[in-house]
Amino acid sequence: YVLHTGKKLAGCTVFITGASRGIGKAIALKAAKDGANIVIAAKTTQAHPKLPGTIYTAAEEIEAAGGKALPCIVDVRDEQQISNAVEKAVEKFGGIDVLVNNASAISLTNTLETPTKRVDLMMNVNTRGTYLTSKACIPHLKKSKIAHILNLSPPLNLNPLWFKQHCAYTIAKYGMSMCVLGMAEEFKGEIAVNALWPKTAIHTAAMDMLGGSGIESQCRKVDIIADAAYSIFKKPKSFTGNFIIDENILKEEGIKDFDVYAIKPGHPLLPDFFLDEYPDTVTKKMESHAPLLKNYSLQHAEMPRSFPSPSISCALGGCSSQDEPPVGPRLLSASLVFGSCEIGLKYGGDSYFKKKKKCGDFLNIRSESDENLSSLLSYWPFFLDPDSKCCAGTKLKEELQPPSKPPSGAVKETFKIVKASLSDDLVKATQAIYQFELSGEDGGTWFLDLKNKGGNAGYGEPSEQADVVMNMSTDDFVKMFSGKMKPTMAFMSGKLKIKGNMALAIKLEKLMSQMQAKL
Repeated sequence: YVLHTGKKLAGCTVFITGASRGIGKAIALKAAKDGANIVIAAKTTQAHPKLPGTIYTAAEEIEAAGGKALPCIVDVRDEQQISNAVEKAVEKFGGIDVLVNNASAISLTNTLETPTKRVDLMMNVNTRGTYLTSKACIPHLKKSKIAHILNLSPPLNLNPLWFKQHCAYTIAKYGMSMCVLGMAEEFKGEIAVNALWPKTAIHTAAMDMLGGSGIESQCRKVDIIADAAYSIFKKPKSFTGNFIIDENILKEEGIKDFDVYAIKPGHPLLPDFFLDEYPDTVTKKMESHAPLLKNYSLQHAEMPRSFPSPSISCALGGCSSQDEPPVGPRLLSASLVFGSCEIGLKYGGDSYFKKKKKCGDFLNIRSESDENLSSLLSYWPFFLDPDSKCCAGTKLKEELQPPSKPPSGAVKETFKIVKASLSDDLVKATQAIYQFELSGEDGGTWFLDLKNKGGNAGYGEPSEQADVVMNMSTDDFVKMFSGKMKPTMAFMSGKLKIKGNMALAIKLEKLMSQMQAKL
């Protein structure tokens, strides 16, 4: 573990489903170092040949780490077993302060290849089990000063990519995330309800079974999830309704070196499911563990399958006049994910970089239009030595620089009306900052500050980090604020993408209905 404990959980009772091994046990051991009471709610009483660990061996490790353990035989599909374990926990420890819904079943199979029995297993363990365990613990959590529910489930990403290969599994996992969405709002002020999801694959016995031999070198240790969970438990009850990525919250804790969490430091890491940063790499994760160079379409540009072949010395050592890329406009924005290799870039005659890059680092360069970006994609191999096998996949993204003058039109007029309707009472009731990333004509970055005195709204980034970031087209934005499109429907149809506090995003929907008379 990298994040040091501060005895925050000393004497607290943490109820963890699926805590006999893997991520659940890692969170248990982290809390045990504080002197916490751990309820091991899992069904393994005898070691599985491929999945070592039982509730009793986990209890021994928890006691050795400084905690108190209560092993309970719990299959989360059985409501009575859940109730019995909760009763035992309250009887022995006096209450429940934290619930971790970690138990989960997985089958990465498509619709026709998923037996009904397997569908039922995933739905009953993931969604129903999480719901019933939360329901049983909530009366006791309400009495706690800590009062946290943490579900090990992903952000609600409605990109069809994450449904088409394993529809049943996605539905079951998203059910856990929808529990966060609903319960965070339902028990606001009483219980913090959040979701935690890893940015990369995590090495567990289950991952070995799914990924096969050699997968571990592309994974991080369970410690990163345990540290991230601990950092969430330290937060007040008001920290609720969040879909948290492990690396992001640990960066906020001041952790900068994530190699310490890697099974094999410096080796390319496998991104986890449900995150759009590297979709092509993830969908191929079970096909090959070899380094990948992927085609990635970007608007009208397609990265070529065959590359121009001037001297690779341009990539690794500074370009000579005959082999540097053709002089042209600077690239708007491209990010390439590299393993450990030297990156050299000279393009447009005025930019040169030569840095030692680690896996997961990004090389960002900017220019003035998406046409310039498209034109440069043909030359990206100049910046990478393919023979070094240092590339674990590519990430190319467009980051449009805002025009020098704020755009005019319907979006500007909408924000003008919104700004005029702001009040101290509205700010006091909301306490949130919203950022809008709008694509299309009149687009760019806009903000709505309903946290600071008097409120503010307009073009550009907010003065401090946004609580909610919304991505959509300018046309849909205007429709949404004028009442012609419901935000919920925009979200469910994929027209609106939301990052950050979902409860605050829902609060904005209520505010919109109040503003629509003026719009």
